[in-house]
Amino acid sequence: MDPGTISERPVVLSVEQALSMSYATLRFVQLGWRVIRVEPAGAPAGRSPGDPNRYVGRPVAGEDRHAYFIAPNVGKEAIALDLKQAEGRELLRRLVAELAVDVFCTNTLPARHQGLGLDYETLGAGRPELVWCCISALGLAHPEVPGYDPVLQALCGYMDLTGEPDGPPLLCGPPIVDLKAGDEAFAQILLALLERARSGRGRAIDVSMAQVAVSWLLTFLPLLDLGSPPEELRRSGNRHRQFIPTNGYPTSDGFVYLAVGSDAQWRRLVAQPLFASLDEPRFGTNEGRRAGKDELHRAIACLTAARARAEVSEALTRAGVPHAPITPVAELMGLDFVAPALLRTTAPDGRVVRLPPPSAATAHLRAVGGELRFAPAYGEHTDAVLAEIGLGTAQIAALRARGVVA
Repeated sequence: MDPGTISERPVVLSVEQALSMSYATLRFVQLGWRVIRVEPAGAPAGRSPGDPNRYVGRPVAGEDRHAYFIAPNVGKEAIALDLKQAEGRELLRRLVAELAVDVFCTNTLPARHQGLGLDYETLGAGRPELVWCCISALGLAHPEVPGYDPVLQALCGYMDLTGEPDGPPLLCGPPIVDLKAGDEAFAQILLALLERARSGRGRAIDVSMAQVAVSWLLTFLPLLDLGSPPEELRRSGNRHRQFIPTNGYPTSDGFVYLAVGSDAQWRRLVAQPLFASLDEPRFGTNEGRRAGKDELHRAIACLTAARARAEVSEALTRAGVPHAPITPVAELMGLDFVAPALLRTTAPDGRVVRLPPPSAATAHLRAVGGELRFAPAYGEHTDAVLAEIGLGTAQIAALRARGVVA
């Protein structure tokens, strides 16, 4: 096979833990690619073996598969190697070469790469077509810095932008930096594979969680050079900083979020009887509404609080103003546009577990009916994968006795 081509089912080998890289490789599972996650063999006294995320959340399938671990790791295989031992590092090199691995991934602290044999120079030497990808806090230039989503949200301004104006900085609900970094790794790997199809050679990809986080501040940072004072860009609760009124408002039976994005939408809004009392000349433009935003937000809240959500929604629909109920997370999977796209996996005890939909449907997911294999147990596929590269039962048993594999 031409080294620049991708096999019918590409192979991804990933020394991964936690969420950022596990989410990136999950996207390859959704394409139908083979993903083998590598975890440490053994553990110091008093610690559980493998990915620490295996033990986060409620126990689901034995002691090594708790709830938080399941969704990012469905459809994967799992092996356990001790990369601190020379034999473990040699096995890793053999796996890359003999399984014709297309993509190697890791979110291990970069300072540990060389010692564990994970660096691009080591693994790419035996397979020049290898696409190698690392996710870390600040990139390879800062190898000692660990990457944790909440810490990076703090460092990169996300917390300064989240919360009420008179309240403390707050964490975003989803682990947004982890997920953004995973998506960036996914995109950069696909680009590298496209380049490899032309050149026949792989390359190293260095994803900095901090850089990808700051790259998303497109509607904030440039404004500082365009005349906006820093305080204009800080926390604003549920209010949009530029378009007024865009905010969440109470109703008698919940909350509704509405977004007026133009003066034309405003005119249609105040043409509705429910909102007619707001029809004042000073509010006719967005800048006028911005000048009186606090008063305007209070006035809208007074109008909506006395009515049922359905009545408010009806008026907004007639006005053609974008709006939505603020949906509790527990109700999301029942929404009409979500339910048909949900993926599924089946736990060992027979429970069907619904999974979030993919960001886009794939041919593979359609072929398998949206059902993905349950997340693997610790080291579940070690023997089978090692057998693929020619190790016999006795050899594997001897490696296990020496703690090289688990």
